[in-house]
Amino acid sequence: MIRVENLEKVIQRTRKVVEKSREQLYLLGESARHEYERAKNELEVAKREIAAVINEVDTLERAYLKTRRHLIEVSRNFSRFGEDEIKAAYEAAHKKQLELLSKREQEKLLRLHRDHLERNVKSLEATIKRSEELIANVGMVLKILSNDLDEVRVQLGEMQQMQALGLSVIMAQEEERRRVAREIHDGPAQSLANIVMRAEFCLRIMEANPAILKEELLSLMDLVRSSLQDVRKIIFDLRPMALDDLGLVPAVKRYVEQYSNDYGVLVETVVVGEEYELPSALVVAVFRVIQESMTNVRKHAQATQVLVKIEFIKNRVNVVVRDNGCGFDVEKVTAEKSGQAFGLLGMRERITLLKGKFKLKSAPGQGTEVILSLPTAPEENGLAGVRRVENVNSN
Repeated sequence: MIRVENLEKVIQRTRKVVEKSREQLYLLGESARHEYERAKNELEVAKREIAAVINEVDTLERAYLKTRRHLIEVSRNFSRFGEDEIKAAYEAAHKKQLELLSKREQEKLLRLHRDHLERNVKSLEATIKRSEELIANVGMVLKILSNDLDEVRVQLGEMQQMQALGLSVIMAQEEERRRVAREIHDGPAQSLANIVMRAEFCLRIMEANPAILKEELLSLMDLVRSSLQDVRKIIFDLRPMALDDLGLVPAVKRYVEQYSNDYGVLVETVVVGEEYELPSALVVAVFRVIQESMTNVRKHAQATQVLVKIEFIKNRVNVVVRDNGCGFDVEKVTAEKSGQAFGLLGMRERITLLKGKFKLKSAPGQGTEVILSLPTAPEENGLAGVRRVENVNSN
């Protein structure tokens, strides 16, 4: 039996973790605000530069038309003008043409830079809004944790189960934040910095050596495409759009295909029965358990083959993830406070919260098998009234 004093200590520690998370979210929000102000100012500068270049282009167009008219007049009255005058008229027109083309290219690049800044500003606005929402949510959690312990004493039995859940969820959130921050820092952030430098280089060589500008721009486009792929991968890891757009099975197949390509592990997906609409919470739970299982295969199992089996039967969906890896001692690992243990605990808790059954089979040298079974009827899984996932394609 958990003593109230010990439970209070757990709550206080949890509050500190949540408060620290709120501080980190606040710092991230402040950082986003500073970046937003910087990007906004840079956008204003870019707009002024574009306006100035447009005026210069207009002036050059008028000057070029004037030199063209003079050149046409000289050409039509060849006998009235000397060779030097004709040559001078031609050179003047050619010079103005080159200046006009250069300014138009400069205007085009500035417009592209402005469009990039506008997208960046909008993205930062969304980030700031999201950080404010997260801070508000964390504030609500702190208020809940600060409630009088009298209510905790009344619901002590339920709190015994929620204790491990709360701690593991917080640790999982922190680990996910660290992972996403690390991926963004090592991937898109570095690439964006490189893109800015390359763009500045293009601006410098535009007049100095236009011949190599095309090659530099093509290289810059390749870098942008690579950065876009990195961002899409991070977005997919956070929340695969296919879950909402297509349904569970297509999302799993797409994830498995990418997993096989990335890590060289042969993964077979088997679907038994005809897929039907499922509550969104259930779809997310099943997908996350499969994803976490595949992550464990990559990190720990040293497997070469994996089977992912999804079975749809009346009022129930069953899933099996089996690998031919090295296996492990289930009791020993689940007793440890390691990342793998928290991952297994998180999988079990996801399924338990939806009134499902979760089973883990493994032994050293015998591979690992994750088995889960979830009721799909709302009256059985506690999701009555929760909307179902739309646009599900039948297998």
